[in-house]
Amino acid sequence: MKLLVKAPAKINLALDVLHKRQDGYHEVRMIMTTIDLSDRLELSDYEGDEIKVISHNRFVPDDSRNLAYQAANLLKKRYGVKRGVVISITKSIPVAAGLAGGSSDAAATLRGLNEFWGLGLSLDELASIGAEIGSDVSFCVYGGTALATGRGEVITELPAPPHCWVILAKPTIGVSTAEVYRNLSVEQINHPDVDGMIRAIETKDFAGICNRVGNVLEDVTLRLHPEVAHIKDQMKRFGADAVLMSGSGPTVFGLVQRESRMHRIYNGLRGFCDQVYAVRLLGERNKV
Repeated sequence: MKLLVKAPAKINLALDVLHKRQDGYHEVRMIMTTIDLSDRLELSDYEGDEIKVISHNRFVPDDSRNLAYQAANLLKKRYGVKRGVVISITKSIPVAAGLAGGSSDAAATLRGLNEFWGLGLSLDELASIGAEIGSDVSFCVYGGTALATGRGEVITELPAPPHCWVILAKPTIGVSTAEVYRNLSVEQINHPDVDGMIRAIETKDFAGICNRVGNVLEDVTLRLHPEVAHIKDQMKRFGADAVLMSGSGPTVFGLVQRESRMHRIYNGLRGFCDQVYAVRLLGERNKV
């Protein structure tokens, strides 16, 4: 028996940090939406009672450090599953890119094994389990478009934004999320208009969405990694309707409605950046 599961990437249309919590995490207010750039997971039976991860990317661990492994292990222990599984991960989402690739793999593992092992859990139950693995896993269980609060695990569903192209460009560097947060001065933050972004999404106001994109982590990453600022400047120069860094970076995305402009931006970025993608917004929520 085999089961294929897609694990879509996400981008942050708005990312605000309110304060540092007593548990060491930061209180956030983020609007995230899924895009049509996905890893693919294949689940298959494994002799014995073990979890085996097969990674086709040398930067992705194939042991207990892998979030997909952790998701499977958590389900097995919590529900007393006495079956083994092979999780084969084919990556399309860049690693350590601010696109929640690892979190989405974990979420896809939860959704897939829920079906594979016949557990009958709801999305809400799976999202609650996902919150124990990582802050973005809950959102990735649901997919679609949502406001995420708390440390990112409290999810409020939003409608899908208007259709557009998303161009992504990732420089050949890695960014440490922990380092970015360590260098964030919460008292000096210029907070994005998250409420205005919600209204723009609800009214399908593409121009309003573009005018309200914002990410308080961006200034920190741009200061630490000037090459990210260069990509952002070039994407603006090529004519994207809105440009923003996703998550803690280093991936920069541009929103574009006109297909001809999308091709121009994509080709222009390919001249100096190896990892460039042009995809569509997904925006619709997963179903069990």
